[in-house]
Amino acid sequence: MTVLLLILLFAVLLGPFLFSFAERQLELYLFTLGIGAVFIAGNWNKALLHTVVTDPIAITCAVLLAGWLFRVFQQPFSQSISFAERLMPSRVFVALIVISIGLVASFITAIIAAVLLVSIISLLDYDRRTQIRLVILSCYAIGLGAVLTPLGEPLSTIATSRLDESFFYLFNLLGSDVITAILLLGIITGIVIAPPHVKRGKEKKLEKESWTAIIIRSVKVYIFVMALSLLGTGFEPLLSPALEGKSPTFLYWTNMISAVLDNATLASIELGPTMDEPTIRAILMGLLISGGMLIPGNIPNIIAAGKLSITSKEWARFGFPFGLIAMIVYFFVVVY
Repeated sequence: MTVLLLILLFAVLLGPFLFSFAERQLELYLFTLGIGAVFIAGNWNKALLHTVVTDPIAITCAVLLAGWLFRVFQQPFSQSISFAERLMPSRVFVALIVISIGLVASFITAIIAAVLLVSIISLLDYDRRTQIRLVILSCYAIGLGAVLTPLGEPLSTIATSRLDESFFYLFNLLGSDVITAILLLGIITGIVIAPPHVKRGKEKKLEKESWTAIIIRSVKVYIFVMALSLLGTGFEPLLSPALEGKSPTFLYWTNMISAVLDNATLASIELGPTMDEPTIRAILMGLLISGGMLIPGNIPNIIAAGKLSITSKEWARFGFPFGLIAMIVYFFVVVY
């Protein structure tokens, strides 16, 4: 069983980079591997089926609702973004996008923040390379900001529950780390993202997204979340013995695996109410930072990549090295 699960884990990690069909149909590819992992591990049951089918419903409805709202209010939203872009220098504007969307993610949820991000990015006249970098840096900010309250994302909900703590526990524990990181991401964005090579002051008009496109994106998100749940459950027998009782440093670096697995599942395996706060911080920050490295690592990545047709290779080209540098910096500044 262990050997087969390891083979599947490598298929999850490398498949989207080696096979074009896996990259084009990432949701179905991961869903298929997830089913395989669950059956190999022997933990398929009716309760899991219920969880896998029902858990993505709220996320899918949020994506569908956000798509509908943007379709309805597209014109005034577009005008507001265009006005703000004309009002301030380009580098300040993109820095504020990253900072503001990261800070509000824990209250409006990571999903809605990601949909708003995609809507804003679609209105900006950046070349594809620059657009992808802006999306990745923003998704890092959303992933970090969403952990501050149980409303933000499944990871924060599970962490608060597993630790048996209050609503603002994660804000008190990680607030300074997360807010500092979001501010730094904003500054980095202002440096990295050069102004677009177009004439300013011209309002960009977007074609109204079709209902078909909105529904297809929502279905893809549903399948993706199902796939992540299956993968997390299927790989639990492999990961749980390897992670249980390990040092904060070991867990911090091992949690880079959350770049391709559901970080909420890893949190449920690793966290416990008897842990000290330095260990909890190391675990959670390792999960949060590495979650931005690849598309499957976080729901905002999935939504943004799907809407803007960003491939796994395009994301990894910038997202992985940036995340690795962030992991190293945070480790030596805070964890070590």
